[in-house]
Amino acid sequence: MRRYLAWAGHCSDRGAALYGINLQLCESLYVPLQTLEVSLRNRIHQVLLTAHGPCWFDTERRVLRISRQHEQVGAATADLRRQGRAITPGGIISHLTFGFWTMMFNKEHEVLWQQVLHRISADPARRGLQRKQFSTPLVRIRHLRNRIAHHESILHWPLRQHHADMMQLMEWITPEAAAWCRQHDRFPSLLARYSGQLPGIAG
Repeated sequence: MRRYLAWAGHCSDRGAALYGINLQLCESLYVPLQTLEVSLRNRIHQVLLTAHGPCWFDTERRVLRISRQHEQVGAATADLRRQGRAITPGGIISHLTFGFWTMMFNKEHEVLWQQVLHRISADPARRGLQRKQFSTPLVRIRHLRNRIAHHESILHWPLRQHHADMMQLMEWITPEAAAWCRQHDRFPSLLARYSGQLPGIAG
């Protein structure tokens, strides 16, 4: 509670209230975070499946350029085997982490972006997007996701910008998912409700 108490001028009631607001904002961000992660995963898989086949992530395909990603594919395969489940491309894809998918936009995959991955945009008119237009916001979003998953404070983060980035990425890759997300997304209304109570913290 130290951080919340410091923000609250060491008023315990105010600190507890800020803790509750942080909890509610974290909860509300799960909708755009989950929608983005599933949309991003599915869209990357579809683009690379079309170009390299359903097992594009296999080592021999030489699509992945980051050793950590090969390790994650191996871990996903081992996990499916331990569970007695069929080892299928769909099963492996669903086991891979958000970190795996954000690494698809690292500089090591610049050639892949130029050749294939730029097709991730659902709108052909946006095929001129640059890899960094994905990699830069995705790194920040992944850090935010990890803080939420570890029950840490996020009130001092630029939440409005992170949320806008999530919505923009969804619009680029799956506009239908972005529209669905807006129907269920409570974050904008919650931030508007509490913004006056968070001077100098959330924005």
